[in-house]
Amino acid sequence: DVYKRQHHSVYLIAIGGAAYLVSKAIKSSRVIAFEELGMEAIREFYVENMPVTVAVDSDGQSVHESGPKEWSIKIADLNLSKTT
Repeated sequence: DVYKRQHHSVYLIAIGGAAYLVSKAIKSSRVIAFEELGMEAIREFYVENMPVTVAVDSDGQSVHESGPKEWSIKIADLNLSKTT
């Protein structure tokens, strides 16, 4: 949380199978912390047209919490009748 507040980081998610597209969107990167961890180091990326969704924004708002709430309201507003 401290790192997030200081550096305005976000958590991104992508659909399964999108790794190739995500990798092509990364134009450059640099290690910003824990270089000694190698592949596990914290990196900053410059990206263009990355096919991802912000799962948790820099304020800590999570799509995993807000999404179901928003969509349950939208679905209820459709007034779909049950078919048997």
